[in-house]
Amino acid sequence: MAGKGSTARLVAGGLVMLLLLGCGNSSDPRQAGVPMETYTAEQIFGRGEFELDRGKAEDAAFYFSEIERLYPYSDWTKRALIMQAFAFHQAKDYPNSRAAAQRFIDFYPLDDDAAYAQYLLALSYYDQIDEVGRDQGLTFQALQALRTVIERYPDSEYSRSAVLKFDLAFDHLASKEMEIGRYYLKKKHYSAAINRFRAVVEDFQTTSHTAEALHRLVEAYLSLGLTDEAQTAGAILGHNFRSSDWYEDSYKLLTGRGLELEAAGDGWLRQIYRQTIKGQWL
Repeated sequence: MAGKGSTARLVAGGLVMLLLLGCGNSSDPRQAGVPMETYTAEQIFGRGEFELDRGKAEDAAFYFSEIERLYPYSDWTKRALIMQAFAFHQAKDYPNSRAAAQRFIDFYPLDDDAAYAQYLLALSYYDQIDEVGRDQGLTFQALQALRTVIERYPDSEYSRSAVLKFDLAFDHLASKEMEIGRYYLKKKHYSAAINRFRAVVEDFQTTSHTAEALHRLVEAYLSLGLTDEAQTAGAILGHNFRSSDWYEDSYKLLTGRGLELEAAGDGWLRQIYRQTIKGQWL
């Protein structure tokens, strides 16, 4: 988390305040019937830290948000806002985490923790990728937000993690295209399948799915009797993925029909092949 040194000092100072708020036990100031306005920003912040420490991230987020509400111009507000974004994220309340992170970026764009706020914002999309089925809107938003971390804060401690997550999210999109393409291929909807595999080859060529996409193109084009396109897909496989099982499978398919793995015709794959030979592809 960002601001590790400042956070440590805050925790140390907040421990004193925990006693004032009854944090030595499980009592909750909200249940005591004492108006929140009677506590200082520092005391409320301490309670938020306490709730985080005992795994009550949702309660922690409430206290940090109270500082923003009651003390909007306090020095504690900036600290509480980034902690609010973190606490909401821990509670898996991604929309509120994203909203708090965005407010931090808007209000404190030059602060040291702005990079962390942007990273949290990206995570609020990224951590939902596996939950969205075939709706890839959040994946695209995660990619955009992660790219912002990489480009705006290249020297931050979050940049490397953002790069890794960007690559994984990008691969995830390609995986979904492959999943749909395989479905169409199985149902013998060859044109629809080709559109999906083409997207992987053209738009996601740096992912781990490109070799399979080329092989599936060989299968689909052969099924349609379009041998030029099938041969060219096989030629690209041979040039870039000769050691893969997908190349072996395509080789058997093509040679079994007396076809060579060579560029033929003048379709879109022929252009990909030209780029491959020139070293501009992959």
